[in-house]
Amino acid sequence: MTTESAFLIWLVGALIGSMLFFAITVAPTVFRALPADNAGVFLRALFPHYYLWGLVVALTTAILAFNSNAVVSVVCFLVALLFVFSRQILMPLINRERDAELQGVPGAAKRFNLLHRWSVLINAAQIVILFGVAALLILEI
Repeated sequence: MTTESAFLIWLVGALIGSMLFFAITVAPTVFRALPADNAGVFLRALFPHYYLWGLVVALTTAILAFNSNAVVSVVCFLVALLFVFSRQILMPLINRERDAELQGVPGAAKRFNLLHRWSVLINAAQIVILFGVAALLILEI
């Protein structure tokens, strides 16, 4: 195994691990430990950093894999684009609809739930895709 391959596997594993830790541990713990209003404020502050972390790690992996594995590079670049979409487009829409829901705007709760479901599906798809990338890298060894 080359040092580059090992580092790519480490990066993908770090991203998968951090994403799973956030989804399985951080988010549920925040909602159990804090009142709903405070949990929402905390997660709104945390999510931009979460998406930025994912973007940086996925983009770093894509760049480092560019010369050695085009498939890994392209797939990680697409994962990075999904982090950008989630952070820059989806998250503001989710926040807007949540605020509208709290103000009693009709239909806002339904829109919030739909957008939130999309963010969860995107996150889950990224994790599955990254497991595939990890398997591909490991099989190359």
